[in-house]
Amino acid sequence: MKIRNQLLAFFLVSGILVSCEEVINPSLQQANPVLVVDAWITNQPATQQIIITRTQPYFEAMLPSGVSGAVVTVVENGGKTFVFTENPTKPGYYEWTPAGADTLKVGEAYALLINTGGETYQAQSFMGRVPVIDSLSFDKDTNIATGDPITRAEFWATDPVGVGDAYWIRSFKNGVPLLKPSEINIAFDAGVSIGGPTDGVIFIAPVRRRINADDRDANDRLISPIKNGDSIQVQIHSVTVAAFTFLNEVSIQTNRPGGFAELFATPLANVSTNITNTNPNGTKAVGFFNTAAVSAAGKRYTE
Repeated sequence: MKIRNQLLAFFLVSGILVSCEEVINPSLQQANPVLVVDAWITNQPATQQIIITRTQPYFEAMLPSGVSGAVVTVVENGGKTFVFTENPTKPGYYEWTPAGADTLKVGEAYALLINTGGETYQAQSFMGRVPVIDSLSFDKDTNIATGDPITRAEFWATDPVGVGDAYWIRSFKNGVPLLKPSEINIAFDAGVSIGGPTDGVIFIAPVRRRINADDRDANDRLISPIKNGDSIQVQIHSVTVAAFTFLNEVSIQTNRPGGFAELFATPLANVSTNITNTNPNGTKAVGFFNTAAVSAAGKRYTE
């Protein structure tokens, strides 16, 4: 009797699991497209870029088309205006190249203004301070899952004294930016969350070591992110608290576990934005505007 009950339970669970694998094609309600603003500019002397597109259907497998003909400006609190001109070969890409000392400055507030389609959109940002990267180092270890040697990079920097600094740490391997959702690396003061006791100290290990590529084999086992001859560059970008929250939400919404684990994951939801229409009854927008000071360092690994 006990064996029979176990068999019945086994077949019941098996039937449930099989039913969970049924493929469905939901019919999604069409939504009116809204403006998407990608405006992450810095105090670096390189050409600064603001990208304007519109949302598109979820299952549309192509890049969104750019929004042309917009008037895009960034205004410094003191009154200086930076005009972003559309790239003639890249619709929706608006650019401004600093000249000499004519760059964005730490400690200044900035406003973004976009006029398009008879509507005006705006956003505000403050350029915060950023710590100097003291050095980069490499650490050798053993992959517990495979027994293979593994090498990781690590940066060293100290958060300035004073609670409230937020950062986006961007990494480049052999000149290629690390852009996977699992590679988004943000910090509040020297820690990973708002309110932690990490002000004015060296960035904690999870932040320092998250500059590595999340490369995995066919069995989802970590591959050594650094090999002989690889170069790694790290940039610390200052961000506002609102931008820190936005990046955290992007990480949660895009770094999905997939499969059965989705039943227990954070529900899908829209991320926040600081782009608003000056007309409260006008078309909404998504995206974000942030002005960042940047510090950088790089190093090549040789065995």
